[in-house]
Amino acid sequence: MSILSFFVLVPVLMILFLFICRNMQQIRTVMITGASALMVLAITLTVMFIQERAAGADAEMLFTASTVWYPSLNIAYAVGVDGISVAMIALSAIIVFTGVFSSWNMNMAREYFLWYCLLSVGVFGFFISVDLFTMFMFYEVALIPMYLLIGLWGTGRKEYSAMKLTLMLMGGSAFLLIGILGIYYGSGHTSMNLLEIANNLAIPIEIQRWVFPATFLGFGVLGALFPFHTWSPDGHASAPTAVSMLHAGVLMKLGGYGCFRVAMYLMPEAAQELGWIFLILTGISVVYGAFSAVVQTDLKYINAYSSVSHCGLVLFAILMMNQTAMTGAIMQMLSHGLMTALFFALIGLIYGRTHTRDIREMGGLMKIMPFASVCYVIAGLASLGLPGFSGFVAEMTIFVGSFQHSDTFHRVLTIAACCSIVITAVYILRTVGKILYGPVQDSHHLELPDAAWYEKISTLGLIIAIAAIGLYPLGISELISNSLTPIIGKFAII
Repeated sequence: MSILSFFVLVPVLMILFLFICRNMQQIRTVMITGASALMVLAITLTVMFIQERAAGADAEMLFTASTVWYPSLNIAYAVGVDGISVAMIALSAIIVFTGVFSSWNMNMAREYFLWYCLLSVGVFGFFISVDLFTMFMFYEVALIPMYLLIGLWGTGRKEYSAMKLTLMLMGGSAFLLIGILGIYYGSGHTSMNLLEIANNLAIPIEIQRWVFPATFLGFGVLGALFPFHTWSPDGHASAPTAVSMLHAGVLMKLGGYGCFRVAMYLMPEAAQELGWIFLILTGISVVYGAFSAVVQTDLKYINAYSSVSHCGLVLFAILMMNQTAMTGAIMQMLSHGLMTALFFALIGLIYGRTHTRDIREMGGLMKIMPFASVCYVIAGLASLGLPGFSGFVAEMTIFVGSFQHSDTFHRVLTIAACCSIVITAVYILRTVGKILYGPVQDSHHLELPDAAWYEKISTLGLIIAIAAIGLYPLGISELISNSLTPIIGKFAII
């Protein structure tokens, strides 16, 4: 069995063991053991991948394996990873691990963690798949649990948010299914394997012209592409803490990864011909999301609209179609996943004590909860792109790569996207100043406890990862650089 299949097998085993748990201690033991195993697997996979590349392995995908599922449609359980996939798997493992500690005192814990593990199955399965149909299946497996996790364990207008999220993402899935079938039949209906289609089976440009928009839109809805982003803020605001962490930290990355791996890779001619349409939409997402965050007063909505802006930046960089910008896009996926997970972990911590997310009702938390407050400041500085953190490295790489285009259209859009940095600084510093350094708004807040040990594990783990990328970006860049070469080779060199 390929090491990759263990990323699906471990969450499945966690689900089975949860069924026989009888108390909270057993549930926590299963979740910590399983999440730790996923972390060890992710580290092992990363080390093995780097060693294979250093030993001269130059195959596009490593650790490949394939088992035919449905011969008549050439559907197979086909897995494999390149540097980009390895980075996404490592991100997912970190978020799943820290999310367990952020859900330490969840009500109906066994049922909650059952759906949490199923969501993990879909996420890991998606990133290891190289078969289009298998990828789509895991994509749907990742989306389905969100409805129940938000609808049952969420807050506020949770039923409305869960239904809105489900309907919009299922609508995107319909476009995605059309796109996948178009790719399959357009390439000669002999294979669903991504590598075989990309390298051996050409898709006629006439088919690409309608399949590319359907595929990019299908994945783009999950990546908060304007104007199909409205499910995201409501979903974030109503979801429980760990679900918000997975939702923004990993699930939304499925959209960017899918646009990159499927739409851009398999249909490069249509991407060059029609990409300008989506480039405008992603540019709007970047600026609109940042402006929307400025006017919010709910901590979760602030972070949710910030996610719309940052995820828009991922799609924006992918559509620039050069190595520097695309490298920045992958780094931005990693950076945003860690930063937004940290934000939501801290927001859940604060809300659990103050019972409010309205920044107008909070103040002076730096004196009351110094650990949580310092962590929030670090998350804010990383989000606005302070050097030394992952946000600076990712955004600078994107803007440098985007500005390599010499035409007015691309440079104007790049300058507009750069303005989001200033807007981000406005809402981050405003929020930090209001809730951490402003006057105490409620005398009961003076007696609030600081972060517990399990909350410290969650936040410190994420901070370490954010700092590691910011201080040693070359390691991440080298991990993904070889994986970009086959994809960049399909576009005109700038």
